[in-house]
Amino acid sequence: MDKSLLKNLSKELQGEVLADDLSKALYATDASVYRKTPTAVTYPKNKEDIKILVAFANKNGVGLIPRTAGTSLAGQCVGDGIVVDVSKHFTEILELDEKRKQVKVQPGVVRDELNQHLKPFGLFFGPNTSTSNRCMIGGMVGNNSSGTTSIQYGVTRDKVVAMNCILSDGSEAYFCDLDKEAFQSKKSQNSLEGKIYSTLEKELSNEENIKNIEEEFPKASIHRRNTGYAVDELLKNKVIGDSDNDFNLCELLSGSEGTLAFTTEITLQLDDLPPPLSAMVATHYKTLEDCLSDVAPVMKHSLHTCEMMDKVILDCTKNNRAQLANRFFVDGDPAGILMLEVKAHTEEELEKQLTELLNTIKTSGLSYANPVLKGNDINKAIELRKAGLGLLGNMVGDRKAVACIEDTAVALEDLKDFILEFSQIMKGYDQEAVYYAHAGAGELHLRPILNLKKSSDVALFRAITTDVAKLTKKYKGSFSGEHGDGIVRAEFIPLMIGEANYELLKRVKTLFDPNNIFNPGKIVDAFPMDESLRYEVDREEPEVKTLMDFSDSEGILKAAEKCNGSGDCRKSHNMSGGMCPSYHATKNEKDTTRGRANALREFLTNSEKPNRFDQKELKEVFDLCLSCKACASECPSNVDVAALKAEFLYQFQESNGYSLRSKLFAYNTKFNKLGSQVSGLTNAVYKSKVLGGWLKSASGIAKERSFPKVHKFDFGKHLKAIQPKSKASAGRVVLYIDEFTQYLDIEVGKDAIELLNILGYDVQLFYAESGRTFISKGYLKQAKKLVAENIFKLEGILEQDIPIVGLEPSAILSFRDEYKRLSSNTEKVDQLASKSLLIEEFLASEIEKGHIGSESFTQEEKEVKIHNHCHQKALSNQKVTFDILNLPKNYKVTIIPSGCCGMAGSFGYEKEHYSTSMQVGELKLFPTVRKSSTDTIISANGTSCRHQIKDGTDRNAQHPVSILRQALIV
Repeated sequence: MDKSLLKNLSKELQGEVLADDLSKALYATDASVYRKTPTAVTYPKNKEDIKILVAFANKNGVGLIPRTAGTSLAGQCVGDGIVVDVSKHFTEILELDEKRKQVKVQPGVVRDELNQHLKPFGLFFGPNTSTSNRCMIGGMVGNNSSGTTSIQYGVTRDKVVAMNCILSDGSEAYFCDLDKEAFQSKKSQNSLEGKIYSTLEKELSNEENIKNIEEEFPKASIHRRNTGYAVDELLKNKVIGDSDNDFNLCELLSGSEGTLAFTTEITLQLDDLPPPLSAMVATHYKTLEDCLSDVAPVMKHSLHTCEMMDKVILDCTKNNRAQLANRFFVDGDPAGILMLEVKAHTEEELEKQLTELLNTIKTSGLSYANPVLKGNDINKAIELRKAGLGLLGNMVGDRKAVACIEDTAVALEDLKDFILEFSQIMKGYDQEAVYYAHAGAGELHLRPILNLKKSSDVALFRAITTDVAKLTKKYKGSFSGEHGDGIVRAEFIPLMIGEANYELLKRVKTLFDPNNIFNPGKIVDAFPMDESLRYEVDREEPEVKTLMDFSDSEGILKAAEKCNGSGDCRKSHNMSGGMCPSYHATKNEKDTTRGRANALREFLTNSEKPNRFDQKELKEVFDLCLSCKACASECPSNVDVAALKAEFLYQFQESNGYSLRSKLFAYNTKFNKLGSQVSGLTNAVYKSKVLGGWLKSASGIAKERSFPKVHKFDFGKHLKAIQPKSKASAGRVVLYIDEFTQYLDIEVGKDAIELLNILGYDVQLFYAESGRTFISKGYLKQAKKLVAENIFKLEGILEQDIPIVGLEPSAILSFRDEYKRLSSNTEKVDQLASKSLLIEEFLASEIEKGHIGSESFTQEEKEVKIHNHCHQKALSNQKVTFDILNLPKNYKVTIIPSGCCGMAGSFGYEKEHYSTSMQVGELKLFPTVRKSSTDTIISANGTSCRHQIKDGTDRNAQHPVSILRQALIV
């Protein structure tokens, strides 16, 4: 498209129009296997912008691809037209009608955030997807989403009361319940809306059409059916059919994937909050057939959840840091597990339901273990299942579980026979499929394992999909249960519903959208399902050499390719976890783990430069990455963007040079060591408005920042001075004095030495620079050299069974993380990783062993609020800090549910990042600290975190070790 046209469009819109290579690359994919580079990406601000886009599309013959979170599995969100992303500005909850239990929202409202808003009113929106913490209502309506709760609360279509839409001619329409009189009034209008009503009445009153629909569409008993347009639903009303229901075009628009109109507001019917008491039985089976045989019997109970996980999914969770703890209920090595949840308002009723359910399970005798879960254990099990989709991306290499036949739904009585026949089909293709998800709804997400980079497997992709489509048709099932048709299944709609019905759908599309501007290539006149794939077929794999070791992913390119687009990184700060703090602040796709992985994949694959990393677009996507490492644990595919960024910075700077500021931060320890020799003078310069201000200006540091004070202190001398004459009895420990403790946080080091000493430990000191500043600034050669030196220095300690404990999380945890990518001495680095502990981890383990007790600490009452370092959250856990700060019996300790503090080492100091840094802090951390009383102790174990809290709230935070040292009874 002529760039001048887009430039003029940009002037007309209040929102943004982006047509740069990076933006187009970021929106070329969703969570499907497809890739189509759009013409442009837009962020409309209001309805007027949508109307302008509609007029532009009509005039210039370009499609509009509506998009919210972009988590669609079938390719609904990709196309070569203009992507219209409403996730940034159409995010308001507009109106709540408590009496009618209805809420009006814009399409960019996140499902879980909506329910957070509704909870105080005792209401919630029932349909629930595995992506519920980032998926948006507009996308749920477009796909007619359902999720785990559908067996109790129905699908999205059941909950849509009304929709405000922009039609293809730019006119506004309000679709809602219509009785016969209101319908006649609507169809008499001289407008596109009127024509839609009058034409649909003729089509759906036609006896031949009715007969075809009834004979060919999926069984009406399958409530998860989303094949084509839901014209079958429009037969069930008082206007066209013989039902008592009103006529509502929302039935048709739900599941239409944005191909008929552009939705701007949605009114939803809500339900009362579920009963508060829950119990879940996790039935374990030795065979898939046994598992499926139990579905129909258990579904006779009023279950709120009936979900399945198979062995493939369960095995994936073994290697996921975040999910290991959620496997607690898994007994042995089951072929399948059914998760059966009952709910009640009283304990008596809950026990009654539970007993009846267990009796049914016992009667069948097919399961070998039936643990009962309650309380938070149920949430852990649900999280394990919800993570299933993303965890499939953990498969190392090019073979992946491919979404193509994962959305089949059949009547419950057909489920076992369908799956057994399906298994035979898969055996014929030498495939071990993945089975998981919504057994109680007759839908299992079935996935073949394929390498879509190979033409032979692309042929299998089509062949398997075709055979399973025919099998689904045999059982009169729905080929698109809840994930929609998109690109992957739309091609099979004529097979699924017959040619006559397909022609009807084409007429419906033409009626609504005669110029085919709304999401073309979806549902009718579909794109081929085996073209426009994410990867070039039979390509010669690009050779990408790295300094860091990415062999655990078969190289850095495949490390980026692990991202399957599930979009967990798009959850906001209102959700649990801390992934992508910069996205929390900016709401830009480029600032997500997915955006960064997609960009790296795109440019490493397609670059023709000698150094494939030498791309300004990559510099832009990594610019706001705080290297918090949340993605390393929270991303189901474990895409570690912090590691990718470190390698990128190294490679980019090798071609473009290293800036003065980067050198200053990378060699910060060297400068701190020099400054500590004349600490009084150094600190005076730092504090001086003139000299300190000049230094900040010259080095690109934000003027608002304060410099940390440097110190000179002899920790060895201090240790010797306080050591008791009698030999310590509690055991030996190596205290790692890292570069931050040695020159900046000397009080923390002193407190640690005194705490361990008084508690009876024989303390040995180890001084070393961790390499954190080198790694974070991409000085990988220097980091690699330092890693080798530290391993050499520690060889003697590694031969002994002595724990190495550290105070600064980013330093000590590098021993367990980046050192593995920077050292070829696998044996020694594994030894180092196994012996390296946060001091909180060490103390917590000693408490558990009974070596440390509350009797050594004060009885004074105090309140403590904890903010933990990002690397601790990603590579360890927060509970250890909570546990040790509960040693004083009367300390009331809580963990602040904050993500990243926003400082992230040098990031928050850099003048161009200062604003984003403070935005991140203001999301949760700063407000919580400010609301705390001045008597409340703020705990933060990261040196950057303490500095950020001071700069952002003027409160002094303390390391947990210092808090315990002060609480010791000496």
